[in-house]
Amino acid sequence: MKLVLILAGWLFALTVQASSIMQGEDGYRLWLKYDPIDNADVQQAYRQHAANWFVAGNSATTQVIKDELDFALKGLLGEASATDAESAGLIVAAGDNATVYRQKLKIETADLGDEGYLIQQVRWQNKPRLVVLANTDVGALYGTFHLLRLMQTQQNLENVALRSAPKTQLRVLNHWDNLDRHVERGYAGQSIWDWHKLPDYRYQRYFDYARANASVGINGTVLNNVNADPLILTSQYLDKVKALADIFRPYGIKVYLSVKFSSPQLIGGLKSSDPLDKKVQAWWKNKADEIYQAIPDFGGFLVKANSEGQPGPGDFGRTHAQGANMLAQALAPHGGVVMWRAFVYANEKNEERSKQAYSEFKPLDGKFDDNVLVQVKNGPIDFQPREPVNALFGATPQTPLMMEFQITMEYLGFSTHFVYLGPMYEEVLKTDTFAKGKGSTVASVIDGELYDYPITGMAGVANIGTDRNWTGHIMLQSNWYVFGRMAWNPSISSATVADEWVRMTLSNDNEVVTKVKDMMMASHEATVNYMTPLGLHHIMGAGHHYGPAPWVDSLGRADWNSVYYHQANSKGIGFDRSPSGVNAVEQYFSPLKEEYANPATTPEKYLLWFHHLPWEYNVASSGRTLWSEIVHRYYQGANTVKEMANTWDSLEGKIDPWQFHQVQMAMTIQQKEAIWWRNACVLYFQQFAELPIPEGLEKPEQSLEYYQSLSFPHAPGQG
Repeated sequence: MKLVLILAGWLFALTVQASSIMQGEDGYRLWLKYDPIDNADVQQAYRQHAANWFVAGNSATTQVIKDELDFALKGLLGEASATDAESAGLIVAAGDNATVYRQKLKIETADLGDEGYLIQQVRWQNKPRLVVLANTDVGALYGTFHLLRLMQTQQNLENVALRSAPKTQLRVLNHWDNLDRHVERGYAGQSIWDWHKLPDYRYQRYFDYARANASVGINGTVLNNVNADPLILTSQYLDKVKALADIFRPYGIKVYLSVKFSSPQLIGGLKSSDPLDKKVQAWWKNKADEIYQAIPDFGGFLVKANSEGQPGPGDFGRTHAQGANMLAQALAPHGGVVMWRAFVYANEKNEERSKQAYSEFKPLDGKFDDNVLVQVKNGPIDFQPREPVNALFGATPQTPLMMEFQITMEYLGFSTHFVYLGPMYEEVLKTDTFAKGKGSTVASVIDGELYDYPITGMAGVANIGTDRNWTGHIMLQSNWYVFGRMAWNPSISSATVADEWVRMTLSNDNEVVTKVKDMMMASHEATVNYMTPLGLHHIMGAGHHYGPAPWVDSLGRADWNSVYYHQANSKGIGFDRSPSGVNAVEQYFSPLKEEYANPATTPEKYLLWFHHLPWEYNVASSGRTLWSEIVHRYYQGANTVKEMANTWDSLEGKIDPWQFHQVQMAMTIQQKEAIWWRNACVLYFQQFAELPIPEGLEKPEQSLEYYQSLSFPHAPGQG
């Protein structure tokens, strides 16, 4: 009897614990939580606007809108229901279904294009109404999500009148996902695509992925790794791709595929993949026809060619333009596009790596077909914590350039470091290239404003996986979110987006919003400081890219080694890309080339990117020597992380406990690793500077030899 009572008590305890756990917020719902609005006055005002709603039309997309409104409004308002147009306080309509409203209300929508929308309070049949109008059902879907965002963030809807249309046409996630479900450089578990179970087994996660993307205006997804497996183009896998395309279509999302350039040889039985070979051209044309027969709205191909060992047209003595155009001509009859990556470098070029994309693609300007975009990483090396913008931006007036940002944090601490990338994206997009004089920002290049490109786009390397919270760290959901918002509008402020995301994901409490937003806005600069201050770069661990390793010097290529990039010696530190060095500055437009050529005028954040300077060099902003400034920056970065952790701790009880503790655990890791980065780098560079750590700064607790001895053979970024 005693044993029975003990077991009963134990089971009761487990039941209570399980019940408590299930009530927590594990992050799966992202920013689409739709919890009840906690302000009674705001909730009542919204009920008057939206408790009764009507969506015109019966397409698959309008059904998505109806489902989302039903789910969202019942969550936010506690009560809501669909009704007829006459009774509705909220009306959503598009295309022909919106004609009566446009005519009666004298509202013009032609300028909104195929994806834009308006949200406006009007008087209709002598009653105040909210209307969401668009030219297409997908535009109405985007408008619906915008309205729900306004409600989630508790904005005043009285007299609302806003219009929005995307500034870039292709807003695409790049999944570096392999067919075996391993995600290259991914830090949130396995690939969400279960290729083995497709096409028949369709996870709810696929639908929720589509909802999340549509909510921020993302309209395309590249399903597989740029280091592509040719099997993705076989009929077996195209059936699986079709299943995903069918799920995503009502949400306005097209699927794209990364393709291996040598596919005609590897799966087609041809002896060559030469883009000028008629048999090769016919093979790609037939393959495109096959794809579009199954997926009529297929988006096109993403290609990594002649880079990091991937095959390409260079293998046959052809140019990137000739390779891209062959694929473009196969896709063109169906409306497809080619996104041809500019991430290329090769030893035999005997040219410094930061210059190679410009050198290879600038001479090809005007030689690409109209349905080709050249996809360019934001910086000239490889998604470093901070880089100057790639000199290609603005340099190809006749060739559309598509931005490639990394959302997953390959070089920024993986999914345990809290780094909001919005400020970094904003820094890049607002950079003036001076391509056509002052005001020629990177944003104006990629959105087509500067050169009137026929097609525009922005890509982001996804940070999504099978973790319940999608991204491995709840705070890193904000990077998926801000990418979508900035792809839609490259001019939006990262602070504005941070405010939205916190209110939708964590809390509308003003104290929480203020503190978390401040943490978000400081997080990128803090990480740059404790990893790569003053323009240092590429000093991470080899292979997996985990942790500090400025001592790496044994890899097969010079430009894979950390020592190549920082050039530290007894005289100083930094990479000389000025006219006295490799002269990478020559690729920029004036006055940038002159500004970057002189250390006195180079922004301090890029100082060691462009210059090798003596340890005694005076850093103007602080008056410190270069050695002292480097050390202070490392310590400042680590201290900022500690302050962020303390700020987060102060919010206990104001944030859902599951969310709170997930982030708190990750912050513990980040604090330790910030100190690890600080200590390892300071000790390593100290052996060259032969100068003491400045007074008032604590000394590293371990030796340089200790940090150099650390090994991480199974770090998540490996392979």
